[in-house]
Amino acid sequence: MASRKTSRPSSKNAAAHDRRARIEAMRKIEAARERRNRILTIGISGIVVAGLVGFGVYVINNENEEDAKKVAASKDPITGVKEWDAKKLGRTHVDGAVSYPDKPPVGGDHHQAWMDCDAKVYKEAVPNENAVHSLEHGAVWVTYTDKASKDDVSTLEKKVKKTPYSMISPYKDQAGAIMLSAWGKQLTVDSAKDDRVEKFFDKYVLGEQTPEKGASCAGGVTGK
Repeated sequence: MASRKTSRPSSKNAAAHDRRARIEAMRKIEAARERRNRILTIGISGIVVAGLVGFGVYVINNENEEDAKKVAASKDPITGVKEWDAKKLGRTHVDGAVSYPDKPPVGGDHHQAWMDCDAKVYKEAVPNENAVHSLEHGAVWVTYTDKASKDDVSTLEKKVKKTPYSMISPYKDQAGAIMLSAWGKQLTVDSAKDDRVEKFFDKYVLGEQTPEKGASCAGGVTGK
C-alpha cells in the first residue's frame, strides 16, 4: 500500500493565522476599553448632572429664601419714616413751579415730564416738579446737603447706580444732611451706613405706596 503524506500548513499560512489572531485579540481589547470609557463617561456625566441639579436647587432655594426675607422686611415698619396721607397728595400735571410744603417734596401736583430715575446720579439740583413725578412712578429719591461727607455721598451714589427706579441729587434747603423720599414717605439719616437706608430702598422702590406702578423711570428729563 502506498504511503499517504500528512499535509502541514506552510510557514506563510501560520504567520497569517497568528496575525489574524493578534488583530482579533487587539479588537477585543479595544472594544472592552471603549465599553469601559462609555461606562465611565456615562457615570461621570450622571454625577455632573446630579451635582448641577443639586447646585441649582441649592441656588434656587437660597434665592427664594433671600426673596422671602426681603418681602418680610418690606412689610416691617422703618423707624423714623414720616408718612403723608396719599389721598391728600395731588397728582395733577401742571406747568410752572409748584409751592411744596416740604423740602424735598414727597408728592403733590407735578410736571408732566418725570425726572429720569433709572439709577441716575445727578451732581446738581433737579427740579422738584419733575422729581415728584418720578416718585409717582415708584422711585426713591436720595438727596443730600454739603453737610454730608464725601464718603457717604459716594456710597449712596454707588447704591443708586445699581438700583433701577432710584436717583440722587444735592438739595440745599433740606433739614437733614441725607434724606430719602418716596411717594408719601420720607426718612432722614446722618450716615449712609445707617441700616435703615437699605431697608428704605427695599420697602419703597416700586413699593406699595407707588401710585403709578408699571410706569417707566427711564426716558425722562435728564437735567443739565
